[in-house]
Amino acid sequence: MTAGARAGPRREVFVDSGQELADAVGDLKATADERIVVNLGPQHPSTHGVLRLILELDAERVVEARLGIGYLHTGIEKNCEYRNWTQAVMFLTRADYLMPVFNEVVYCLGVERLLGLTGPAEDQVPERARVIRVMLMELNRISSHLVAIATGGMELGALTVMTFGFRDRELVLDVFEAITGLRMNHGYVRPGGLAQDLPPDAESSVRELLRVLPERIHEYEQLLDDNAVFRKRTVGVGYLDLTGCMALGATGPILRTTGLPHDLRKAQPYSGYQDYEFDVPTLAGCDAYDRYLLRIAEMKQSLRIVEQCLDRLEPGPVMVADKKVAWPARLALGPDGLGNSAEHIRTIMGTSMESLIHHFRLVTEGFAVPPGQSYTAVESPRGELGCHLVSTGGPRPYRVHLRDPSFTNLQAVAAMVEGGLVADVVASLASTDPVLGGVDR
Repeated sequence: MTAGARAGPRREVFVDSGQELADAVGDLKATADERIVVNLGPQHPSTHGVLRLILELDAERVVEARLGIGYLHTGIEKNCEYRNWTQAVMFLTRADYLMPVFNEVVYCLGVERLLGLTGPAEDQVPERARVIRVMLMELNRISSHLVAIATGGMELGALTVMTFGFRDRELVLDVFEAITGLRMNHGYVRPGGLAQDLPPDAESSVRELLRVLPERIHEYEQLLDDNAVFRKRTVGVGYLDLTGCMALGATGPILRTTGLPHDLRKAQPYSGYQDYEFDVPTLAGCDAYDRYLLRIAEMKQSLRIVEQCLDRLEPGPVMVADKKVAWPARLALGPDGLGNSAEHIRTIMGTSMESLIHHFRLVTEGFAVPPGQSYTAVESPRGELGCHLVSTGGPRPYRVHLRDPSFTNLQAVAAMVEGGLVADVVASLASTDPVLGGVDR
């Protein structure tokens, strides 16, 4: 039986009660086969966070795999219902903590659609803000792929890859810290634009990244592409073809290694992606090795997009002109670097009662969003990241729901490992690059 084959009738992939192990053992008692049920996880990092795999084994062969999730539940979506539309960004950025910029962008695109700022005819979000969003998303794609390759290599014993991956990720996080003030969970993208403009030295820092990273990416190719041990552990492992991906809803690198060039940046462009020149890499091996190769190719394309972003940057605002939405990006710091500038305080306190009202209302309540609902999606490092928003016309979301690609892609793990060896389970899991913060959110 080959990896990915089915063994007997299927039960549910995800389990959610304390009885799942007892049920599995009870099922075994009714069979004549000498099989065992083992727990793989939940522990970090071998199961990429707190993920539990319940494996039914016949010697070294995986007969059935079920996944236990929910150990990292944070209630992020529910918490958004108790904060205003801007504050919700700080919750959602923490969902999939390896791609915070994508979480922020997909949510803000949905809010902007409800506000009528973004539509098929026009986009009122300033061009500079959209270019910066694209630049940060592509840098975030690189940092996320570096973690996927580093941790995947570590789980197969390639500790040098782990060292190199986190070394290079730090370079990207240094740039994020200089631009947003934080290395992760930035809260930098806001409905209508950005929290603030780029610092003076940001462009030079990004150009330095463009100079250094191509050679660093080439180091991974030299380490792994023709590495006999790495190929032995990944070629033909975690096989899932196009039919399986379509049936299970898998997207991202898993889908593109079946030969299908599906990428939302091309299929449903957003934030001006239609104006950038880049390719959608595809491979046809459908296995863990090709998913590694694809991530290498995608990082190269991301560098290509970032370079175009730097060339497109022109002076201008980074927040919509509507003052009822634009807070706090329109505020200025005082000479001590704290509070508001004397000019802003003089305006709202001495010359414009309307500005004072807007300022007070935005600080205490936030802006109101017209009633309705929207669904927006972006191409994250792990696939289609969607956000469904519902507004009742008030200053808070009525419902926020993320379509997280890690949750959907995890369904494919059982199909990848059943019929294969237990030694290949972690390699197959690593190739899907799941982040449990996004799964449990």
